[in-house]
Amino acid sequence: MPNPAATAELANTPAPQGHACTNCGSPVDVGDRFCNVCGAVQGGDHATAQQPEAPPMQISIVCKNCGAKLNIAADQRSITCPFCDSNMVVESTDEETGRQPPEFVVGFAITPQQALEKFRQWLRASGMFRPGDLSTARIEEKLRGVYLPFWSFSMLARSRWTAQIGEYWYRTETYTTIIDGKPVTQTRTVQETEWWGLEGQHHNYYSGYLVSGSRGLQQEYAEKIKPFRLEAIKRYQPYFLAGWLSEEYSVARDNALPLCQQEFQRWEQHNIERFLPGDTYKHVLVNSEFSDINSDLILLPVYLLSYRYGEKLFRFLLNGQTGKMAGDKPYSPMRIGMAVGIFIVLVVIMWFLFAWKR
Repeated sequence: MPNPAATAELANTPAPQGHACTNCGSPVDVGDRFCNVCGAVQGGDHATAQQPEAPPMQISIVCKNCGAKLNIAADQRSITCPFCDSNMVVESTDEETGRQPPEFVVGFAITPQQALEKFRQWLRASGMFRPGDLSTARIEEKLRGVYLPFWSFSMLARSRWTAQIGEYWYRTETYTTIIDGKPVTQTRTVQETEWWGLEGQHHNYYSGYLVSGSRGLQQEYAEKIKPFRLEAIKRYQPYFLAGWLSEEYSVARDNALPLCQQEFQRWEQHNIERFLPGDTYKHVLVNSEFSDINSDLILLPVYLLSYRYGEKLFRFLLNGQTGKMAGDKPYSPMRIGMAVGIFIVLVVIMWFLFAWKR
């Protein structure tokens, strides 16, 4: 995440104008002849345009099953939810007012075709144990690129800490052992630890932790496809979303903030422990208070694919900027059982051959 000074400077800068790349959909600034993601040549009209084209009119729909809220084209009245593979979606009402608009966006660097190839490679990695009746063709059709909301916070941590600090010292002791049936007196060095209490204060400014603003993407899944390279961040403009699905935040800022503070508390404790004197420590207690809290709502590129096999839901996630993948795969118990059985038979055969040669 940008530091506060950089964020403030960016926020006071006039919004840049541009357009979406005609090849991959990534943001292209005015005057750029080539897309900085896929390298595609941009048309002359785009290179000199002063106003971006208005994005298609969108409506908001909510999944009844997982609560994800998506923005889709107005002519697309229904959609399979990319988070839970559910068709239970309805148009949302306008009961919510004053929702915070996105402030920043990171464009897709992975094209849909590249994302599809990565999914195929990921799925093939378990081909031996994949169920034979799993229709990959039908699954692949569900892969979607979605701009997902993330909350990014920065804040100052002020802490008071106490700890037990240990310092090593060494003494020589004499002991008796038996060698060749006879008692022998020897010496050895023994490490001892002297402990004393210590306390102090610490403060540090933290930023850069992203909290999922989507109910459909739990934080534990978001962690699996991090990090995002936030140096590529741009001020949000509606044209960035042309041709892509996008989701409105369904996790409010005030609900995301405690998750971030818990993480920053761990960072603060780690930083305090790193600089404790002595050779070792124990019983470190850190009491932190956070202030100067700032937040940004960022749209980040993610490819999602959810599908059901049997009674279970499986999910594939792909970071649309870095290509980092995560997800769940169905496995065939019968094929796994056969593989284990073959392994056991081979072990038994090798044991008999070894015993026979002896």
